[in-house]
Amino acid sequence: MHKLNKNIVSFDSERLILVDSLDNEIGTMSKIDCHQGEGRLHRAFSVFLFNAKGELLIQQRSALKKLWPLFWSNSCCSHPREGENITEAVNRRLLDELGIEAVDLEYIYKFSYTAKYKDVGSENELCHVFIGKIDQKIEINLNEIADFKFLNSKDITTLLKREGIYTPWFIMEWERINSDHSELLKTSP
Repeated sequence: MHKLNKNIVSFDSERLILVDSLDNEIGTMSKIDCHQGEGRLHRAFSVFLFNAKGELLIQQRSALKKLWPLFWSNSCCSHPREGENITEAVNRRLLDELGIEAVDLEYIYKFSYTAKYKDVGSENELCHVFIGKIDQKIEINLNEIADFKFLNSKDITTLLKREGIYTPWFIMEWERINSDHSELLKTSP
């Protein structure tokens, strides 16, 4: 059995980093304002963690999330805050969401995307994507994650094609990892 916690680690008022299309910082804005309407382009990251069997850790987002609540997504995703670099932000969120210390991560690419969630708001992110290994006991934060599981690559690809309960960024990132970085899936971990 994995441990659980209920620490509040995410706030509407936290200042996110606004960027231009080249990932240059151009200011900050509250998280809530970054996600209003069509959204404002801000820096983000996504992490894909694989266990010793080569299975990907996926998480079901908490019902408390404003955008895509209870949708399944990649291992960890979030934003750096004002004054924080990507590495610091990734390490903070791995600890906040999964209760794990820094893992051996490899940066693989970054991309911009937008996605609207109902009439609630939008993602408009320049997202840095990382792949890594996990061999630690997980302590999920119930304010961030409702559930998690490990799935093999073939099952993920099949599920993403037929079900509509996955975040749009997870689908886009998984497709790109499979098409442009498939060698990483064969060698991870």
